[in-house]
Amino acid sequence: MKPLRPWHTLNVHDAFAELNAKSEGLSEAEASRRLEADGPNKLPETGRPSRLLIIIRQFNNPLTFILFAAAAAAFILGENADGVFICAVVAINVFIGALQEWRAEASAASLKKTLRIKPTVIRDGVRRVIDIEEIVSGDIVCLESGAVAPADLRLVSAQDLRMDESLLTGESKPASKQSDTTLEEATTLGDRRNMALAGTMVVAGRGVGLVCAVGEATEIGAIAKMLGARGARPPLLIRMEAFSARIGLFIVGLTALLGLAFFLQGAAFSDVLLLSVALAVSAIPEGLPAAITVTLAIASSRMGKRNVIVRRLPAVEALGSCTLIATDKTGTLTVNRLTAKKIILPDGAEFDITGEGLELSGELQPAGGVECDDLTKDRVFLLSRAAALTNEAAIHETDGVVEAQGDSVDIAFLVLAEKLGARKKDLQSTFRRHSALPYEPQHGYSASLDIETENGFISAKGAPEIVLNMCAHFDRKTAEDALHRLASAGYRVIAVAQGSAPSDGGALEAQHLGDLDFLGFVGLIDPLRREAPEAVACARAAGIDVRMVTGDHPETALAIARQLDPSWAPETVLTGAELSSLTGDALRDRINGAAIFARVEPAQKNLIVRELQAQGHFVAVTGDGVNDAPALKAANVGVAMGAGGTDVARAAADLIITDDNFASIVAGVEEGRAAYDNIRKIVWLLLATAVTEVLIFILALTFSMPIPLTAVQILWMNLVTEGVQDVALAFEGKEPDLMKRKPRRPKEPIFDRQMIEQCLVIGLYVSIISFGLYYYLYEILGFDIETARNITLLFLVSFHNFHAFNCRSETRSAFRVPLRANPILIFGVAGAQLLHILAMYTPVISDVLEIEPVALWEWAVVFALGGTVVVVGELYKFFIARPRAQRHFAGPMKAPAHA
Repeated sequence: MKPLRPWHTLNVHDAFAELNAKSEGLSEAEASRRLEADGPNKLPETGRPSRLLIIIRQFNNPLTFILFAAAAAAFILGENADGVFICAVVAINVFIGALQEWRAEASAASLKKTLRIKPTVIRDGVRRVIDIEEIVSGDIVCLESGAVAPADLRLVSAQDLRMDESLLTGESKPASKQSDTTLEEATTLGDRRNMALAGTMVVAGRGVGLVCAVGEATEIGAIAKMLGARGARPPLLIRMEAFSARIGLFIVGLTALLGLAFFLQGAAFSDVLLLSVALAVSAIPEGLPAAITVTLAIASSRMGKRNVIVRRLPAVEALGSCTLIATDKTGTLTVNRLTAKKIILPDGAEFDITGEGLELSGELQPAGGVECDDLTKDRVFLLSRAAALTNEAAIHETDGVVEAQGDSVDIAFLVLAEKLGARKKDLQSTFRRHSALPYEPQHGYSASLDIETENGFISAKGAPEIVLNMCAHFDRKTAEDALHRLASAGYRVIAVAQGSAPSDGGALEAQHLGDLDFLGFVGLIDPLRREAPEAVACARAAGIDVRMVTGDHPETALAIARQLDPSWAPETVLTGAELSSLTGDALRDRINGAAIFARVEPAQKNLIVRELQAQGHFVAVTGDGVNDAPALKAANVGVAMGAGGTDVARAAADLIITDDNFASIVAGVEEGRAAYDNIRKIVWLLLATAVTEVLIFILALTFSMPIPLTAVQILWMNLVTEGVQDVALAFEGKEPDLMKRKPRRPKEPIFDRQMIEQCLVIGLYVSIISFGLYYYLYEILGFDIETARNITLLFLVSFHNFHAFNCRSETRSAFRVPLRANPILIFGVAGAQLLHILAMYTPVISDVLEIEPVALWEWAVVFALGGTVVVVGELYKFFIARPRAQRHFAGPMKAPAHA
């Protein structure tokens, strides 16, 4: 059901009237009618394509069409061996492609799983527990600690109600709720105090809510619909599709042109078809799909060892291609747990507290030259003891694992007390709780009266402006200065006080909270992960821009960002409210100039990602909450947090970081870049071979000679003797300058200037040598065509083996890359050569390939000529490739200096 106007703008009476609901709840008959009319309270489900459809998709490739045409021509000509070989190649490529694509897409299913709860509702004036799918608009839902909102609710009542909305808003601090307020229509999700949104959890208090939106109409339902849209395609797929299309057009044009020329020379049509088949097979890099899959699989394994799980293979290279990382703050850069990090005593003495989150080990560290003597330690202990006594949370440690229940502020103070020696279990054995005033948002404090033997005292903590007014005999200016320092640094500040028990011996009441002793301020924050600053600096050194996208408060986001990089200025903060007011060029300019996006909603995160992509960035998005899922799906590569993340975020992402560590993302970038390097090495090997084969066909046609190799010989060479080396190149290690280079330009093709140059240099050289050998054997020495082809094929196999060592690096000398770094290549080269030798001596295979053993002097000539390709490769690297690479080192990437 879609509301006539936003529900947070309505008062309770109007909300009941608009939904035609009553305080005693709907009748069962009315609930059934609404369920039938509006449908069940569930989220949309995305279906998976069938296996057949996935297989059919693999044929939609120009190179596959050309291979099919070549196979058909071979069968027509009666060259059945050629036709079978070509069809086998197509089958292998289709299998590999289908295997890559068959991945579970379960984003909506994970969302549904998130909401599988049994809510308590009031119907016909009676409380009932029902299935979540039976919830309808107008139902009355009861909320208590630990409950999850089953739909979007307009709160009817709220007693000390606080809800964890981090999965929707990214805000780590629980949101306090009120029922007796109405809000402006433009109020962001994180500030809708009178709403309880589907999927959010009650962490304290209780309340009653009126169901105003179910299923797809909820905020989480809107996210589910966003996840149904197609995500950005990985850059490798974009590049490979462009590469395949260009190669396909080239092959068709070349085959038609040379076939026509051959026909005009008087050749029979059958000979023209035979030439066309051989040309098509020689020009297509048949082994490329398998080699790329192996490369990505190896990189995926390497990433796994560095805490990065790969869900979709193309994402391996996509992460290495990214020019910008849009990172969530809560749970990604921070530990997603409020932590007491600062203490300032009434005299201004300041201390840092080590340890983050639920780490119970930590210590007090003086700041600003403060002396930490025994008296000072006693004062700090009293503060931590008072905060632990007026506290409703609980923490437990079992086998080294710490678990906590309760309000995040109370948990932070219990952890602080553990660090400073005021353990709650010891306090409970020493002090007896007499009475207490629990925290209520409208009061802004909590207090307790605790008795030790016969003496008792009051402990209080809460908002500084409230608690300070309870205290006497302190320097207000010093306190205000300390408060300003903490607040401006992004800390949530809590004041702590202590006083004598009331003389009447009665229960603690508000009027007893006067003339207290101010014990000091505690600064709480969701702290930065220790490794995050270094990881961000490393990403920037690699030329990757880093932006923060969070649902948190702008001041808190800026404080965290300034710890990452002091150059991030307040002017670089863009809020969701400001974002919603911008359009056109103003929107684009503001997004481009912003480094921190704060208080943004899920749809706005999606907008930010798409706008950055429109400006030419390959965007990697990190996140852990439901609110991050649309942006994860829209990104070129989505990176979810595995330990603290939601199922929804993990399902929408391409990669999962198992340790929730931003540094692991940078490690993934490094592995992704290494994978792309290895793909280029494989492309260099395969295309240099293709260029060689095409050119020797052209030379043979020019000199009116028979084609130098048959289609089966070419397939044997491309898939068997060369296929071993290209797979072995996938195991190459990382280049030394990998993380000092600029990111690749987003539209940079694999077949760029350098690739064209190095393929032409090697291909032209080898084609001249190989054709010269073929011409000498056939025309000068008078060898028959089978013998000439046999020796020419042996030379090309030898060339492949030598050129594989050239391809180990596009810039470094083959003699500077240690052989021991990739023993698989050594065994691969030896194995490929041995395989060809065995084929020469194996009757059935030798008959199909039309090859035979050769004399010793022929082996010597072949190896001597093949080895010269290394010299040519070294000259190209020294004079062209290496100087060019020096111009592509990255300078340190800076955050945007202004909006």
